[in-house]
Parts: sequence; C-alpha cells; structure tokens
Amino acid sequence: MKPIFKTIAAVAVAMLALGTVNAQTKSMKVDEVLVSGEEYVGQVVSIEGLCTHICSHGGRKMFLRGAKGLLRVESSDATGAFKDEVVNEPVRVTGTLCETRIDEEYLRSWESRIGRGKAIGEHDGCATESAARGESGNTEQQKIENFRKRIADRNAKEGKNYLSVFYVIAQSYEIL
Repeated sequence: MKPIFKTIAAVAVAMLALGTVNAQTKSMKVDEVLVSGEEYVGQVVSIEGLCTHICSHGGRKMFLRGAKGLLRVESSDATGAFKDEVVNEPVRVTGTLCETRIDEEYLRSWESRIGRGKAIGEHDGCATESAARGESGNTEQQKIENFRKRIADRNAKEGKNYLSVFYVIAQSYEIL
C-alpha cells in the first residue's frame, strides 16, 4: 500500500473511533445524574450545569448546580486545576461518572474515625461539598444519624439500603 493510502486509512480509522466514542457519550443535565446516575456509573458522560463553586484548595473540585442539588466534579491530569472564570457560568463537563455509596459500613467507618479522633478526612470539605453529599446536621454524629434516617426511608420505599453520591472525574470541560 502506498504511503498516502496508509495515511488516509489511518485517519479514517481514527475518525471512526472518535465518532464511536462521541456517539456513546451520554449527554445529561445535573438533575438527570442526581436522579438516575446509577445506570451510567463507570461510563463517560457529558454533563451540563451551572458552575457555582471551585474549591480554593488548588482548584481541583468544581460544583455544578441543578434544580435538585449539586454535583461534584473532580479534575484530572487531563484538565489540571479548574479555572476561576468558570464560576457562575454554564459548563459542559465530559468525564467518567463515579459513585460513592453511603451505607451502614460507610457510616460505621466514619464513626470509628470519630472515636479515634480522626473523623476529619473526606468529611472536612467546605459547605458546598457537604451540600453535594447531602449532609445535614451540625455535628458529625448528627450528619451520620441523618444519613441513617435517609437510608432507612430509601430502603422502605425502594429496597435499597444505601444512598448514592455521584461525582465526575473530568476529562475535559468548557464554558457554554
């Protein structure tokens, strides 16, 4: 095969591969993720929402608002720290949707850290991060008990004994 044909074939294969990835990327709003994210965990999604906050500790977390709540977006090596100019702007983030499940084991581990004087850790984020996790209460123990009540309610209604906290590890983002 002549070099020009090899180049054309390689470009065609690359374009086909990129088109397949883009065709498989689910485009969603923040509220769709908060309500039905479980079916997309581990998949690359494209999510649109209003950026309301970027963490001041290095700009590695961004929060997108929907009518039903907040979604945390974590930066990656591909994105680097998020830029301040995205705050208060509509943003599209493409990345992998992840889930943290808050269940009884998670809460017992949290209580154990409290008992060892090490409750702070993933729970020491700012008020925006607490809101994105759905925390309510003034103390760590109140937050844990509120999670237990919400888990019991969900289990009674849906048969699921955990709460899902979704977040995205960004591959790219843009202001719309």
